[in-house]
Amino acid sequence: MELGRPASSRRKLKDLLLKKDNRNCADCNAPDPKWASANIGVFICLKCCGVHRSLGTHISKVLSVTLDDWSEDEIDAMMEVGGNASANSIYEAYIPEGVTKPGPDAGHEQRSNFIRSKYEFQEFLKPSLRIISGKSSLESSSTKSAKDSFRSTSGTERQEGMVEFIGLLKVKVIKGTNLAIRDIKSSDPYVILSLGQQTVQTSVVSSNLNPVWNEEYMLSVPEHYGQMKLKVFDHDTFSSDDIMGEADIDLQSLITSAMAFGDAGMFGDMQIGKWLKSDDNALLEDSTVNIIDGKVKQMMSLKLQNVESGELDLELEWIPLDQ
Repeated sequence: MELGRPASSRRKLKDLLLKKDNRNCADCNAPDPKWASANIGVFICLKCCGVHRSLGTHISKVLSVTLDDWSEDEIDAMMEVGGNASANSIYEAYIPEGVTKPGPDAGHEQRSNFIRSKYEFQEFLKPSLRIISGKSSLESSSTKSAKDSFRSTSGTERQEGMVEFIGLLKVKVIKGTNLAIRDIKSSDPYVILSLGQQTVQTSVVSSNLNPVWNEEYMLSVPEHYGQMKLKVFDHDTFSSDDIMGEADIDLQSLITSAMAFGDAGMFGDMQIGKWLKSDDNALLEDSTVNIIDGKVKQMMSLKLQNVESGELDLELEWIPLDQ
């Protein structure tokens, strides 16, 4: 398990995952869950992981057991809860008649409704019970507010929120080159990536027009994914942040070629697709899709748009649902 943590911490998490109650997803009982909600303290499957991500990190902070780096505090939070059985004894203490827990093959709408009721609205807790642990608490007032807000939306809006995910996209923001000056002599750049309703943000690099991030982020890919939006901003303490360029990233070449080849682990290193540079996109050069060590990856260098200068290097990796 490549977690970048001391062996003792990695061992604790691995031992917890191997407990009998944690060998199935806490929400749908699918076998061999490879994801976890670190603040709630449960192990979950990839399909339920997509729903958890849509709740927001203030409710569920999702991490991969094998792909993400865990902090000591996140591992300690998981240990404090004790795993799926302990968490479910609270979150599923009282499931009303007529409500059925989804199975591994449940549709997205049933899965989403159950998970939202379970964690966001806390509808299955014992009457008047609220979790008071700081690491996994959801305050009664905020929960009530979220519930009221959700219930006030129309049926159409709720249906539109039921997004079916087809896989995961790991994005590595590598570096920027010759970025635009937005302060007196330099800038304090950071990057925002958006896909569907999801947004991730890099750290701020102070006073640097050639920043190196090497930061990885995970996004769930909806069935109708469209383009990923990238924007670079200059962080300002006392005024609104200035934009330093943007780019639209076409994911079609990566996703369609990855799906066409299926299990990338069955193939040697090879090129399987290409996104071509044109006057209509931000590419500095053609961007190839390759199988590398059994993984589908795409490197790209982008010329930031609507700005006087600046380039950005990214690496994308497609992660299928069954991984």
